[in-house]
Amino acid sequence: MDENDSNSMSILPTGTLLQWSQWQLLDSILPTGGFAHSFGLEASIQARLVSCPEDLRQYVIQVLDNTGSLLLPFVYSACIEPDPQTWHRLDKTLNAMLTNDVSRKASTAQGSALMRVAASVFHEIPCLKSMRDASLGKESIRFHHAPVFGLVCGLLGMNVEESQRAYIFITMRDVISAATRLNVVGPLGAATLQHQISSVAEELTQKWMNRSVNEACQTNPLLDTVQGCHGYLFSRLFCS
Repeated sequence: MDENDSNSMSILPTGTLLQWSQWQLLDSILPTGGFAHSFGLEASIQARLVSCPEDLRQYVIQVLDNTGSLLLPFVYSACIEPDPQTWHRLDKTLNAMLTNDVSRKASTAQGSALMRVAASVFHEIPCLKSMRDASLGKESIRFHHAPVFGLVCGLLGMNVEESQRAYIFITMRDVISAATRLNVVGPLGAATLQHQISSVAEELTQKWMNRSVNEACQTNPLLDTVQGCHGYLFSRLFCS
């Protein structure tokens, strides 16, 4: 790279640089541990609730609906007020609302990883590291994924609607990826399925976005019950 190229990079507007960071937040290469979780799909397969691509399609839609109703309010609230006090309050509230130990551990594992990675990677947002360092010693802070994701999106300057849409996207991506590794669908079929479901995902995002935490709820308790059985599986590939 010559000197002119280097200078041209240094004068890029901050908004443009932040957009690259926003894209990186959604990149599957970011080591946040999302691919270690199946969102209850592995347990559902062993319980014979999912056995074919059509079952998988319905399962993914139900997961997205449940994610929208329960977790989007936390993403939304953290994104519009990306400060330590709001984040801590949301983290404690979500910890009380998650009803099974498997989903709670999955949420804290992914959230902790995301906060660690964000604090290390997005050095243009130094408060991420200071917020993480100040919270590590507090037993009451669990680093749940949805509030951390909203917090990072807010600090990266992402539009609040885009942040909520992004959360639904990564949920859909991770569930379908898990289905591929569980041999429910092949790689090409998975890509086709994701494209087909995108219109439904958008409808669900529009349905649940911009809601307060007081409106958060479970829409499919069966999914929560099945995911809670994951720890009892004799053999398993995923953490949840």
